[in-house]
Amino acid sequence: MLENLDFTELLHTYVIPWGTRIVLALAIFYVGRMVVGAVAGWVEKFMRARRMDEVLVKFLTAILHWVLLLFVIIAALSQLGIDTTSMVALLGAAGLAIGLSLQSSLSNLAAGVLLIIFRPFTKGNFVEAGGAMGVVEAISIFTTTLTTPDNKEVIVPNSAVLGNNIVNYSARPTRRVDLVFGVSYGDDLRKAKQLLEEIIAADTRVLSDPAPTIVVGELADSSVNFLVRPWVKSEDYWAVYWDTTESVKLKFDEAGITIPFPQMDVHTPERD
Repeated sequence: MLENLDFTELLHTYVIPWGTRIVLALAIFYVGRMVVGAVAGWVEKFMRARRMDEVLVKFLTAILHWVLLLFVIIAALSQLGIDTTSMVALLGAAGLAIGLSLQSSLSNLAAGVLLIIFRPFTKGNFVEAGGAMGVVEAISIFTTTLTTPDNKEVIVPNSAVLGNNIVNYSARPTRRVDLVFGVSYGDDLRKAKQLLEEIIAADTRVLSDPAPTIVVGELADSSVNFLVRPWVKSEDYWAVYWDTTESVKLKFDEAGITIPFPQMDVHTPERD
């Protein structure tokens, strides 16, 4: 067939159309690659300006770059007259299969992205999340690492963290210390309350605003229970909790105020 065509016909029939397609395909690929690089760079700068996690920035930028570049390649191949429908269907099927096989990993990935974007906690916060409690050491794409108070390292999947309640004990600058102290029914309640007020007032770590609360909260079976609720800085919570508990015991002992404890009377039948 080509032998019957002269050079002019060959030029107009094959060379020019295919040459034009090839040039346009190369132009689409070249310009598209430049646009992809510019878009990925802009997105990376935007995420860095938002102070997002470095791991997340690099990960999302790489994914965006390759996804956009894939569209550019498909557009260039289309320009050459190649049917890309089957290619797109094949890529979609492959993506679905990979997604199903990595379902748990992808759920951890999605949770990690949300944790880093919305930041319910940051490194150094003391949190209770995913069934564990400790100081946040690292938030990665798939897991969150905590250090427990007894210095154990706990690695929690991000999906478990995001799928349950998150208690951030470091989110607020102040916390309320909730204490309960019981005194005997035979003791002087006014004296006991005065001692509690003196103990709280003497502690410089206790904040004046909000004012501490010291009230009779319950008339229990064997004791009158005082609710003592001072406000402190978050970092002083446990120190105030332990020191106040010790001080109350010592002061009550000095004043002769009894702190009741559970007792059990056992009666045995008399033997003849």
